[in-house]
Amino acid sequence: MENSFEPDLSSPVPGGDLAHVKPGPTSAARCRGRILIVDDDSNSTHLVKVLLERSGPYQVVEENDATAAHETARRFKPDLILLDVAMPKLDGAELLAQLQSDRELHNTAIIFLTALVTTDEAQSGVHIEGRAAIAKPVNIPELIDAIEKHLPARAEC
Repeated sequence: MENSFEPDLSSPVPGGDLAHVKPGPTSAARCRGRILIVDDDSNSTHLVKVLLERSGPYQVVEENDATAAHETARRFKPDLILLDVAMPKLDGAELLAQLQSDRELHNTAIIFLTALVTTDEAQSGVHIEGRAAIAKPVNIPELIDAIEKHLPARAEC
């Protein structure tokens, strides 16, 4: 499915066993960054949310309706947005344009997650709309590396 995250859990979560993921923060005081995931596949966004929260000091919110994502971002004020490209009603590029025109959100870091690029293309540094892209299925260690690379230094919860 093109819009599915289908995370690659081969490392560090062999067999998808969440017990192998390092525990994340138990309080907002230890949170390193606020991340919004925008994708129409709710099962995949929830899995990525859980894995990110357990593997790093992140506060993560999911939004599965691209038409509501701009308002969700205004309320949540994320440091970084993980944004699917191909979604019904409003695609990632259209949502990016909305976010860039918003005074409060125009500097928010954005990483595209998409099945429209291969893993090799993503690893070679391909960009979509001037933003980094990660290929689906998502490899969680690679996603965390990209998040840490693009997360603003001032990011805290």
